[in-house]
Amino acid sequence: MSSKTENHYNSKIADKVANDVLKSVNIGWSFKIWFAVLVVALGVCVYSYSIQLREGLGVTGLRDYVSWGLYIATFVFFVAASLIGMLISGVLGLIGYDWIKPIGRIAEIIAVAFAAIAGLVIVSDMGRPDRLPYVFMYGRFQSPILWDVTVVTTYFILSGLLYYVTLIPDLAIAKDKLEGRPKLLRKAYEIMSIRWIHSNEQYRMLYRIIRILLILIIPTAFAIHTVTSWLFAVTPRPGWDSTIFGPYFLSGAFVAGAAAVVIAMFFFRNSYKLQDYLTKSHFDKMGKLLVLVSIVYLYFNINEFLVPGYKLKKFDLIHLEALFAGKHAITFWFTQIAGLILPIILLMFKPFRKPLPMTIISVFVLVGAFLKRYLIVVPTQEHPYLPVQHVPEIFHVYFPTWNEIAITSGSLILVIMIITLLSKLFPVIPIWEVAHDMEKKAEKQKIENE
Repeated sequence: MSSKTENHYNSKIADKVANDVLKSVNIGWSFKIWFAVLVVALGVCVYSYSIQLREGLGVTGLRDYVSWGLYIATFVFFVAASLIGMLISGVLGLIGYDWIKPIGRIAEIIAVAFAAIAGLVIVSDMGRPDRLPYVFMYGRFQSPILWDVTVVTTYFILSGLLYYVTLIPDLAIAKDKLEGRPKLLRKAYEIMSIRWIHSNEQYRMLYRIIRILLILIIPTAFAIHTVTSWLFAVTPRPGWDSTIFGPYFLSGAFVAGAAAVVIAMFFFRNSYKLQDYLTKSHFDKMGKLLVLVSIVYLYFNINEFLVPGYKLKKFDLIHLEALFAGKHAITFWFTQIAGLILPIILLMFKPFRKPLPMTIISVFVLVGAFLKRYLIVVPTQEHPYLPVQHVPEIFHVYFPTWNEIAITSGSLILVIMIITLLSKLFPVIPIWEVAHDMEKKAEKQKIENE
């Protein structure tokens, strides 16, 4: 940053950015009503979990054959969506794309929220959650579950640090601009800003810390979803016995995360009046990014089904028939066509990369991404090597019960609550970065005019 950094936030441009962004930092009645609705809904979900905790996993659709169902599908989906923080802030940020700066914090909020709750989803799948500490106390290095718990925790910590570190200058800017806000919030801003005075030395240190965190978060993010894929790929089950599950899961994670960011951008842009900062150009570029990652993901989808389809071993045949023409066919073709192929085609045309069309398309992509995780987890367990015999009819198939759906909904509500709190209590757009870029553009324009 230039030597003008010390006086940077005395400019009219910086004041305008701060005032525009901080309008959303307001705990009004709309926020209170919305959060109250979320709390009531979460209470219903917690009650459902209390039933499961008391009576056991028998209240779910999980049985001896399909022992991983909606819970694990949700876990994989949450881990996938959380990787967008790494893609936007890490990869694109280190490359040097300036257009991602207003979007970076939104991506980090999504990463923190989904990574934080992913671990709780695992707990909901445990019949004896009191034994969770045993994973750390008696975990075996050979177990991918131990690796998964470790990298999920590490990624959450790194994402949280990256979010907070980039927030510090904004806290220092905002602490004197929160008239009418609760005193506790202003005090929190003052404490969390850790005496930031916008000196050049502080910014040099900040950039070093951010760079280190970005370098660390990239391999951690790759590890988190690669290890998650290994939970499936290290087994010999048809549908899971694949050597490409690592990159397959990673490419799918970028698709889900990019769609989640677009939806969040649209909401913040309209609800927080941020049209000047989340522009149509940002949606256009996110649309191109979504097309790119979706094409890569489509390639892995084709490869994942073409190879076993060509060899057509006995159990692969049973699995593929269930997906292509059997009980899971409607869900499968919806995810492939409405959640992947059509979005790619539509987003290649500029009119569909405008905010509203992009958001609608992203909703289909995100729903398709969740259903895809369900299709990865469930169908292959319905076709064990041994015949399903001498068991009740309910063991032959898997359907989530209302308890499962409610508990899964609870995890999604928690994600929404975290996103709501972070976006209402703190600036959702990085004031210091956006203001600095606008200053540079204004100076450049002034020089050109002279």
